[in-house]
Amino acid sequence: MTIVVKNGLETIWKYLFPIRCNISQNNVYLAPNLIFNVMQKGTVKFFNESKGFGFIVDNESKNEYFVHVSGLNDQVRENDEVTFELQDGRKGLNAVNVKLA
Repeated sequence: MTIVVKNGLETIWKYLFPIRCNISQNNVYLAPNLIFNVMQKGTVKFFNESKGFGFIVDNESKNEYFVHVSGLNDQVRENDEVTFELQDGRKGLNAVNVKLA
């Protein structure tokens, strides 16, 4: 299971759930039987409607995440402000559940 933890919540989670966790550079924790997703805020850097994919830049970390048209809840264009969640994809984390902010 994947837990996305931001803004210092890792201390709270480690206290409430004292289990062994693995952490990656993206602040993604792996723990059994527990899911906690935080909506990210970002800006659409690029989106090609004909090809059905693009990239979103996270406002806090400035990381770029791939987004496929199947992960959109609303239509997006370049420079739109959006909220999104992260999900493991074939080549890394993908933006999913993307909505206009």
